[in-house]
Amino acid sequence: MFSSLKNLFGGKPKDVDNAPTPAPGPLPEAAAPVDSSDNSAFLYREAVFDRKNRLAGHLFYLRGSTTLANAQGLRQRQFDRILLDTLNASQDSWNTSLAFIPLSSASLDLPAIDQLKTTNVVLLIQLADEAEADKLCPRLEALRERGLAIGIFRQPKNLAFTGAILLADYGAIDVGSNEANTIRDFSAAFRASEKSHPIHLFGSNIDSIDDHRFCHQWHFDYFHGPFAAASPRRTDDAGADPHKVQLLNLLRLVQGEAETVEIAEAMKQDPLLAFRILRYLNSAALGLDHRIDSLGQALIILGRQRLTRWLSVLLFSVRDPGFGDWLLVESALTRGRLMEVLGKQLMPGHPADPLFLTGIFSCLDRLLRRPLAEILDDMPLSDDVRAALLERRGPYAALLDVADASDAFDLERMEITAQVAGAKPDAVNRALLAATAWASEVTEHWE
Repeated sequence: MFSSLKNLFGGKPKDVDNAPTPAPGPLPEAAAPVDSSDNSAFLYREAVFDRKNRLAGHLFYLRGSTTLANAQGLRQRQFDRILLDTLNASQDSWNTSLAFIPLSSASLDLPAIDQLKTTNVVLLIQLADEAEADKLCPRLEALRERGLAIGIFRQPKNLAFTGAILLADYGAIDVGSNEANTIRDFSAAFRASEKSHPIHLFGSNIDSIDDHRFCHQWHFDYFHGPFAAASPRRTDDAGADPHKVQLLNLLRLVQGEAETVEIAEAMKQDPLLAFRILRYLNSAALGLDHRIDSLGQALIILGRQRLTRWLSVLLFSVRDPGFGDWLLVESALTRGRLMEVLGKQLMPGHPADPLFLTGIFSCLDRLLRRPLAEILDDMPLSDDVRAALLERRGPYAALLDVADASDAFDLERMEITAQVAGAKPDAVNRALLAATAWASEVTEHWE
């Protein structure tokens, strides 16, 4: 938990004495590949949930200009190579969530697979028509020995399926394209197969909450598809949540000219927040040489920028979140971090915190179910942040447009907004990977 908080704050705080930061199986037709040398493909990630309805990881794939792809006549193998190269270019590892990578079995000899980080990576393999078990199975065994988890999609008519599924850590099925009896029988057969290692069931393209319940009943472990976005968020009035009201008040004080004593007094009204701050500062992970016993000391050590960052993230924490709540949390955190990462490249020397706040605050209207202008009315934000959020103008507007288009994965908008912002697709892809990994780590230990 404390390592997550260190990542949130951006490192060890200053000492008090010196104090004055789609989808697999089959791959969608819309996911048209482009040549990596063209560098015009954008990464997309979709949420994967576990049996406890928590966000467990993401499925990653690329999309690019369909017209360009058709003109080049590219094959699935080239598409897979570009996806693998994109993932390998990221410095971020999946320490706290799973990365599901859909691939064709015809691509398993690509050198890029042997460069993948193995921690929490699952290869979801669609068997090619020409797949041969005697060639495929040794390769699957070698990948498993290296530490990669293997998922195999249900393809009973494929000659290599019987041998490949016996080596699988994950049995995967396209729920949206199969009847209930087929899904049930696949679950029973996969769980009954003799294996010397733990196995999991992965359901892709789950359309509805009813389909999700059915898969849950039949012992599926991971769930992917439009059911999550279609499910409603909690019906309670988030704007009337006393905890969120208090956090908004604290944000106004911290962003304004309130004295440290006034902020500390306000924080005492939220005992859980005060406890979290003191626990963090006194943790062994930070290694301070003296104990911090007062909120006044804590605020001096943290500084206003770090405290603002924490409060803005905690605004999106939800008790017993549903699917819609998790998607909103991820949307806000990913937007903020993506803008921050891209800003370091495109706006060198510019402070990162305003970009982070712009991205995360762009989701406040959805969180609080109130007009954004009303929420920000008495919040002391810089003119540039306010202009980007309310009028989509100013120095932060272009990066906010990129984050917004990436979140919705509107391919045409992504191409346009990235060009306007001066960001190459490869840079946007790396920023999205970094933001996704960071958001997963920050929310891992939310209570």
